[in-house]
Amino acid sequence: MDEQTGNTKLTDGNQNLADGEQAPADGGNAAPVNRREFLKAACRVAALAAMAVGARHLIDTQNGGGKVWQIDPKKCIQCGRCATECVLTPSAVRCVHAYDVCGYCKLCGGYHKANAGKLDTAAENQVCPAGAIVRTYIEDPFYEYRVIENKCIGCGKCVKGCTAFGNGSLFLQVRHNICAGCNECRIAVSCPARAISLVSINTPYVSPKE
Repeated sequence: MDEQTGNTKLTDGNQNLADGEQAPADGGNAAPVNRREFLKAACRVAALAAMAVGARHLIDTQNGGGKVWQIDPKKCIQCGRCATECVLTPSAVRCVHAYDVCGYCKLCGGYHKANAGKLDTAAENQVCPAGAIVRTYIEDPFYEYRVIENKCIGCGKCVKGCTAFGNGSLFLQVRHNICAGCNECRIAVSCPARAISLVSINTPYVSPKE
């Protein structure tokens, strides 16, 4: 029984017969394929192969021939255009945390506003407008900061604070599982620091330590 169509299928050799179909009179042995049918089948296979090659070429062309768009953290000035200029909403640019660089500070410039009344987790004291950074107490005076990427909008405000008052462990990167792979990146065109460029797909991410 075919679970999707409800038709009972009878298997004889390589043939599946649905309800109402008549089996060949010769006991299910199909007629030999003639030269014309063979050539038609071969042409269909060749056409499908050509389409696959064309699709792969299109993808490579859109990605700059095996390249993807990425941000150089050393050039980034956190202008905010990554959040506003991307063709996607929210942007394909997200904040990334380099834990080995982080100081695990109680006063974190990437988490707290410069004029925060208290160094707590209250929304009014946080620099992130989307609440995309979570703070967890470890031991006095250390705190861990974790980015919730599906909440991040790529505005770079946390990166700006971390760069100005911290170790620069927060930085912006294009997430390629989200990026549309545009031939001409709108963020790259509008970036005043020219911090976005095409990099090899084999090394798609750029660390602030590089």
